[in-house]
Amino acid sequence: MNTKVNLAGVELKNPVMTASGTFGSGAEYSEFVDLNRLGAVVTKGVANVPWPGNPTPRIAEVYGGMLNAIGLQNPGIDVFVKRDIPFLKQYDTKIIVNVCGKTTEDYLEVVERLGDEPVDLLEINISCPNVKEGGIAFGQDPKAVEAITREVKKHAKQPVIMKLSPNVTDITVMAKAAEAGGADVLSLINTLTGMKIDINRRAFAIANKTGGMSGPAVKPVAVRMVYQVANAVSLPIIGMGGIATAEDALEFIMAGATAVSVGTANFYNPYATVEIAEGIENFMKKQKVEDIRELIGCVK
Repeated sequence: MNTKVNLAGVELKNPVMTASGTFGSGAEYSEFVDLNRLGAVVTKGVANVPWPGNPTPRIAEVYGGMLNAIGLQNPGIDVFVKRDIPFLKQYDTKIIVNVCGKTTEDYLEVVERLGDEPVDLLEINISCPNVKEGGIAFGQDPKAVEAITREVKKHAKQPVIMKLSPNVTDITVMAKAAEAGGADVLSLINTLTGMKIDINRRAFAIANKTGGMSGPAVKPVAVRMVYQVANAVSLPIIGMGGIATAEDALEFIMAGATAVSVGTANFYNPYATVEIAEGIENFMKKQKVEDIRELIGCVK
């Protein structure tokens, strides 16, 4: 039985990976999860300099998921290269580094630094606010998506995954813009913008007022967007958004995703990723599916 999948020439032993920002850079979960059993570990967002993130409170539970406004807090590329890459290299799994920035130059600085590091793919988080454009996220304007993709591709030595924001009118327009800019892979969806108000305090539940909504409630939206993008472009897709079980993961795969990322589920079930990988194998055995590629995009 073959569970291997291919993302832009990088072969993963199975299609299950972690979603950026929910798994640290692997060390935090390694006592629960055997990282050797994952197709890839996707790191928390890494910037050119350390980011302190947003003021607290930064997380709120909501019906069917959670809101977060961490603000991409991270120790910066220097610490990441010195500490996190050597840790992940101990394991037989692919390393995908999520890259964030406030300007195109910020992204390029990190991408260039990673060029000579032993990492397999770069995931570019274009849901970051573009400082030069007045804070509109890079991923909300197709011209900006195409431009930043093209610039990153000029400087990147590893294949480039563009992570799409769902906070747009038509996700396929953004996917086509990333494809036109030379993206190798797409990942979607990032979080949906949401808000929660604490009625007793008569105040916002998180200091940032709005946050990114993730968890089971976003899954139907995410599956729909993955299906639309899979039918609009010819790039491999990493599907994510509310995946908590093997059944969830298989929905994304059948909608057209080559691989899947597990995010919020890690917070309440740190074993989720391995359970999902095993569940996919059990499904394949039961259904007598010999190659996972038979399932990718099988629902038209």
